Amino acid sequence: MEFLLETIRLGLANLRLQMLRSILTALGIIFGVAAVIAMVGIGEGSTREALAQIERLGARNIIIRSQKPPEAQSQQGGGRRGFINRYGLSYNDLLVVEENFADAAHVVPLKEVGSEILRGELRKVSQAFGTTPEFISVARLRIERGRYLTDSDIAQQSLVCVIGSEIAEEFFRLEDPIGNRLRIDDKVLEVVGVLKPVGLSGGAGSALVGRDLNLDIHIPISTARAVFGDTVIRRTQGSFQGNEVQVAEIYLESPDRNRVIPDAQRLRRLMDHRHPGLTDLGMIVPYELLENARKRALTGQWISASIAAISLLVGGIGIMNIMLATVTERTREIGVRRALGATRKHIVAQFLVETGVLSAVGGLVGVALGLGLTIALDRVVPLLPEMPFIGSLFPADVSLPTAISPWAVIVAFLVAAATGLVFGIYPARKAARQDPIVALRHD
Repeated sequence: MEFLLETIRLGLANLRLQMLRSILTALGIIFGVAAVIAMVGIGEGSTREALAQIERLGARNIIIRSQKPPEAQSQQGGGRRGFINRYGLSYNDLLVVEENFADAAHVVPLKEVGSEILRGELRKVSQAFGTTPEFISVARLRIERGRYLTDSDIAQQSLVCVIGSEIAEEFFRLEDPIGNRLRIDDKVLEVVGVLKPVGLSGGAGSALVGRDLNLDIHIPISTARAVFGDTVIRRTQGSFQGNEVQVAEIYLESPDRNRVIPDAQRLRRLMDHRHPGLTDLGMIVPYELLENARKRALTGQWISASIAAISLLVGGIGIMNIMLATVTERTREIGVRRALGATRKHIVAQFLVETGVLSAVGGLVGVALGLGLTIALDRVVPLLPEMPFIGSLFPADVSLPTAISPWAVIVAFLVAAATGLVFGIYPARKAARQDPIVALRHD
């Protein structure tokens, strides 16, 4: 024990004698560890945000939706002045799904209605859907003000609606939407609730569902069927195009996650039988997307960490280079120690202590720098649009989400410490193998 303490004391004393050289030698390790932690933190933050957006769609949900088939797309571009496209899910499809998945937690339909949303002089292309009270829990939505649709609304075919946060902002900028009215085409509806922002605009979730859920309007499905019918007409420049779709989407919530993939496969086969080729249907399985995204994220993190780890390798090479130079400079000192009774083991231990301290201290400083950089990026990047001179270079909603990954911190430090020791072995052995007599005669 006394030998170990004395060796550590000598190693630290030698490092202090060449403080500037020691600091410069440790920079490679410092920046390597900081780069690993920061890059993994950026990757982890972006991954968590993307996974959260996918998970908001409901990990147990299977979404099947009507989509315009290729032949209808070609008709739309063919210059016809007026036509009706009939495609997608039908009421019979909904009944078949309910019968074949009787043990499902929920089967919730969405029915698209209306061509325009209007209030005073404000108007917007309609993104209104008839649905049931269960949709708010299935789609992981939350009420900000007011209430959601109720069974009473369904039974009475009430002319009420629940609006998304963006609709509330655009149509009721200076007013409370609750109790106010807006129109969908020529039908007047009372606003009874406002949904909380779901954070999907422009993100992974928005791309998955094909629209910004903050612009949705929900009405009772009974009202949608009785008052609006099945045809949605879009008028443009003297012509019109109509889509006759009985059910726009069906949300099927499996009883548990283990059933999601089998249920999705069974639902796909069922719909393929009723809609050969599934040309007018699309299916979204968030759980599949979630698992695939996790695998891709893990691969991406390892790639990022591997790239950043090159800095650690460079730092280790720097340590070995400096220690080799130190061996040459301290040849006479080594000879004196050997002449006074120091063994080769003592010389190896002294040099390994010096490289170990360099790499360990560099690793600790690198960890602190990496953690600080990770936290700073998360907080500073959103402020860039407000900064003078450079603010105009960034979009208003710029962000760089980060997350500190404990495993990255631990692994980066351990690798840094190990790197110093591994690259210090050769200089230490070279120092220990020197002939004491030759070393004493060295100038």
